[in-house]
Amino acid sequence: MNLDQAAHYAQTGGLVLLTVCFVSAVIYALWPSNREKFSKAAYAPLEDDNND
Repeated sequence: MNLDQAAHYAQTGGLVLLTVCFVSAVIYALWPSNREKFSKAAYAPLEDDNND
């Protein structure tokens, strides 16, 4: 195996790894059971919970 082949395998492996991570993140974000959690997180900055 020469340097060009090693670089090709490393690039291909990196692409596959990043693609799997991206698809996993999208599936997690769009999973129906996470909808309420993300809705609460989206409105958290707008809520006034100061106890002054």
